[in-house]
Amino acid sequence: MKISIITATYNSEATLRDTMESILRQTWQGYEYIVVDGASTDGTLDIIKEYEPRFEGKMKYVSEPDRGIYDAMNKGFSMATGDIIGILNSDDFYTSVDVLQTIVGNFLLGEQDAVYADIHYVKSDDVTKCVRYYSSSVFRRPLMRFGLMPAHPSFYCSKSIYEKYGCFDTSYSIAADFENLLRLIFIHRIKIKYIP
Repeated sequence: MKISIITATYNSEATLRDTMESILRQTWQGYEYIVVDGASTDGTLDIIKEYEPRFEGKMKYVSEPDRGIYDAMNKGFSMATGDIIGILNSDDFYTSVDVLQTIVGNFLLGEQDAVYADIHYVKSDDVTKCVRYYSSSVFRRPLMRFGLMPAHPSFYCSKSIYEKYGCFDTSYSIAADFENLLRLIFIHRIKIKYIP
């Protein structure tokens, strides 16, 4: 089972190394890494090119203007060849080496279409310091009526679900992630599972 990890970047040189290093440390190696850069003007593209050989053929990237982060993520979806797709933002990173292993293990055990989990918010100057723990454990489908959703950066979904119901609607300039989860989870009632 292959996971496609998508990172959208734009002038992300300050944080992108942490993102990439956390992927390289993963125990599950059945992944592809897709970086969609919005024609950055800082050193982001240099970092992407520097790291590409370390992924030993598992990384592909494009750098061109886009119409915002959701357009960039949709480009990543169109490039993805994995069974499962997840997004790792360019200022995010995996907090343990077995995140991908845990995701795959849960897909192999069950009949779910997607999994979701918890995320940590950390200090920008000390990523070992958690300043907020966002637990998705309280999430229930009906809570979406009140604007609640699972932590989107922890959402990993079968590619077939995106092919069936669509990716991000870019007409929502700041809420396409919520609309996408609302469409998948609430309207189409895909099978979801929380991973502590």
